[in-house]
Amino acid sequence: MFSRIQRYLVSRTLRRHGLPDSLWRKLRKALYLLHGLNTRQAVELRKRTTLLLHEKAIHGVQGLEMTLEMKAVIASQASLLALELDPGSFDGWKELIVYPDAFKVERTVTDEYGVTHRQASPLSGESWQNGPLILSWADVVRDSYKRRPGSHVVIHEFAHKLDARNGRVNGMPPLHPDMPIEEWSSALSLAYEQLLRQLEKGEHCIDPYAATSPAEFFAVLSEYFFTAPGVLKQHCSEVYRQFAAYYRQDPLSRLHY
Repeated sequence: MFSRIQRYLVSRTLRRHGLPDSLWRKLRKALYLLHGLNTRQAVELRKRTTLLLHEKAIHGVQGLEMTLEMKAVIASQASLLALELDPGSFDGWKELIVYPDAFKVERTVTDEYGVTHRQASPLSGESWQNGPLILSWADVVRDSYKRRPGSHVVIHEFAHKLDARNGRVNGMPPLHPDMPIEEWSSALSLAYEQLLRQLEKGEHCIDPYAATSPAEFFAVLSEYFFTAPGVLKQHCSEVYRQFAAYYRQDPLSRLHY
């Protein structure tokens, strides 16, 4: 009974709040991440984009007025991550806050001598485990319309939301039943350790920010998976294989369209 009611509610939302055809065509053409999708994927992505827009309160701050197109730019690329995942992958939070530009967050940090400092660091995005997701619109625009290998703030922050579904943000999202946890852990741990060794030598082929923590490693490599799949497959082939199994997508194949 519940699933029947749920299907009805989804169908009603799609009828009442469907994206205009002209806007969807514009997004498909302008956003490079949406290129190469087959017909089934494109239809499903449009559906999930519509539902995400309906389910989340997306609003600008500091004078930024969010149009439907701006919201759809974010929602469509976020929905791409979960295109082949459970429809409830982004459940559990309601608000998405968008700043005009990079925003500052004050934090208390303790240095190596035990002295506590207040720091205000500029950020392009932030994801709170049980709270809102925050983005800089300037960075969304920077990453959305022109391919910047390994850099995509929407992918990064929404990957954190997927990661958090296991109760902790630690680089271990809920895996599919046919995915052995040992293989995932082994592939990501070896690649993480390899990056640390490269950084010690002053060498790296992946953004050093990935070495901050396992959670950031998962988010950064998710950026590479979607924006620079060839780079990820070349340097972290086992991670690419695990991500392809988790996201149930092969972005590298879409580059050949």
